[in-house]
Amino acid sequence: MPNTRSAKKRMRQANRRNARNRVARSTLRTAIKKVRNATSDTAAAAYRTAEQLLDRAARKGLIHKNAAARGKRRLRRFVTPVS
Repeated sequence: MPNTRSAKKRMRQANRRNARNRVARSTLRTAIKKVRNATSDTAAAAYRTAEQLLDRAARKGLIHKNAAARGKRRLRRFVTPVS
């Protein structure tokens, strides 16, 4: 347990950020699963949602920008047919 006022404040801030990040990461993972399990009709809409969430997560620092780009590229294969 923290002893100083500043350490207590840092702990409160970290707990709030952890909770916020946990929600964002869970939402992102759910959106990715929806794209992978989507039918051909709903895949495009699910991909758009996941793409936005990946970009937002990268912008907020939740994931690295290259990880977001890689995730979008991998999800794109589920949406566009291979020819």
